[in-house]
Amino acid sequence: MTDLHRQAARAAAFCLGFAACACHAQTAAAPSPTVAFKTFAEVATYPGRDAPAQAVALNRTQLAAEVSARVASTHADPGERVNKGHVLVRLDTRDYQLALERARAQLKAAEARLAQADAQLRRTRALQAQNFVSPEALTQRETEVEVVRADVSVAANAVDLAQRNLDKCVLRAPYDAIVRTRDASAGSLAGAGMVLMTLEDATRVEVSARVAPRDLASLRAAKSVEFVSPAGRSAVRIARVSPAIDDASRTHEVRAAFTGARAPAGAEGRLAWTDPAPHVPAELVTRRDGSGSSLLGVFVLRDGVARFVELPGAQEGRPAASTLPADARIATDGRNSLRDGQKMP
Repeated sequence: MTDLHRQAARAAAFCLGFAACACHAQTAAAPSPTVAFKTFAEVATYPGRDAPAQAVALNRTQLAAEVSARVASTHADPGERVNKGHVLVRLDTRDYQLALERARAQLKAAEARLAQADAQLRRTRALQAQNFVSPEALTQRETEVEVVRADVSVAANAVDLAQRNLDKCVLRAPYDAIVRTRDASAGSLAGAGMVLMTLEDATRVEVSARVAPRDLASLRAAKSVEFVSPAGRSAVRIARVSPAIDDASRTHEVRAAFTGARAPAGAEGRLAWTDPAPHVPAELVTRRDGSGSSLLGVFVLRDGVARFVELPGAQEGRPAASTLPADARIATDGRNSLRDGQKMP
């Protein structure tokens, strides 16, 4: 090898050594990843919950005829609001008026027979006191009076029944209501049991919601609950929770009562509330392998050491409920580089 070749080799080796030293120095100078911690109280979130719901009338009545008669007139139309006691339908009363008059006449005849029997009984008692009639004759008169008195009672009941049938020819609203349908028209024949109108309670309106079993606890503990619909937001309180689970939707029916402005019956919306339990934000939930399976949790600083704490029931991409104390320090920035048991500077 010539001197020229030796000098070139030494120069190349010097350059390689210098580059290696520079690279080592740069690596040594690179700072280690920093990890930031914040208390659970600082990062906790309280997610909103909701469930499909509808405003429903507590009472829905199919107003039916109790007697057979021709419809004389109707006094409410679909969509109309009526007050309790408002006349809705009038039936033809002529047949029932005649029946009432006949029952009253029969009652008067029975009362007249009773008056006559009473008079005969008084005379018989007077004669029996003077031994002019036998005790058997007196007993017969007393029996006749009781028989006629029973006839009077039957006749009186017939008058009451005829009056009730006459009263049934006028159908009134049983409560403040909204007329949903009108199935009767003047001149049509109404048979006993035939539906003439359908009413919905205008004042007693509740919210019926379908709530998943996992959300019941947070709903019961919520400080405020609202029914949100196109009509607006209305404050409600939980009135009843059905213990049964619907076979189709796998949900509980929850009934809520309005505490403020009521939504109209039939309005569809959502039952909305805020979960009162603190949750770890979804972006802070970390996945780590452990015990042969993948776990979801957070890193918590304890005595200068980062500890991985599993969050039972956590789902990736969703906030996770946690019972960590409010002052627990949770890793935020740099958490993905942590290992369980790693000491923090």
